[in-house]
Amino acid sequence: MALTPTATRELLARLRHAPKRFLGQNFLVDGNIVRKSLELGQISAGDTVVEVGPGLGTLTGALLEAGADVWAVERDRTLCAHLASDLAHRFPETLHLCEGDAVGLPLAGLPADRAPGCKVVANLPYAISSPWMDAVLSGPLPSRMVLMVQREAADRYTAGPGTRNFGAISIFLQAAYDTAPGHRVSSSCFYPRPDVGSTLLHLVRKASPHLFAPEQRTLVRRCFQQRRKQLGAVIRSCLPGREKDWRELLKSAGFSSTVRAEAIPVPVWTRLLSGSPGPA
Repeated sequence: MALTPTATRELLARLRHAPKRFLGQNFLVDGNIVRKSLELGQISAGDTVVEVGPGLGTLTGALLEAGADVWAVERDRTLCAHLASDLAHRFPETLHLCEGDAVGLPLAGLPADRAPGCKVVANLPYAISSPWMDAVLSGPLPSRMVLMVQREAADRYTAGPGTRNFGAISIFLQAAYDTAPGHRVSSSCFYPRPDVGSTLLHLVRKASPHLFAPEQRTLVRRCFQQRRKQLGAVIRSCLPGREKDWRELLKSAGFSSTVRAEAIPVPVWTRLLSGSPGPA
């Protein structure tokens, strides 16, 4: 059951803990959102679930009570100690809690061989959403993710080609996951209230997900760093001697080399990058 705003304030006072803005500590205080998160994640007993930034444990407790095996990573030492005291002794077999940075531990220390079958359900700290997503998309990939993220980040993740929000992270995510527009979440669902809007995203791994190699990701980012330039010119500077190959691939997909990076759909990017070396 989600803590109410009053109960959250009282618990924080008992812990002598002031929410840290730089860690994105806006605690969920709406039980409907907790229930929606578990519903979208299709959480059932025995599921392996990763949670990032569990905070005061509202979502963590709901996952554990549903019978999930929860792997959680919390950077804040005070909150990690609270979770260990409040939940770890009640769920000693199913809560695996570690203190650390989620960007370095994107799946909370879950063994790699269990990652493909896991789910991620998290109120993702805004400050780390994109670097954390980038780390997750390096593989192995969770089967399903339900993420509370800043609305601006959600717009980037789900943006289509030809829009201003479409960029490298859009390509990396959409090549691996089917995305939905998401559910808008009011700032009143958090304490303290964030200054930005939030979205609950539901991501399901594709039947044949595509992962980009590190050098390919570097190339895509460089293309979008010069997004107003024609793609042919960017490739000429990044991959000398390969522009003819790209020109032919673009032509076969119905594009000319004068196209800009933001106009290229995700499936075409995967074709363009198949076998491509990294930028010089």
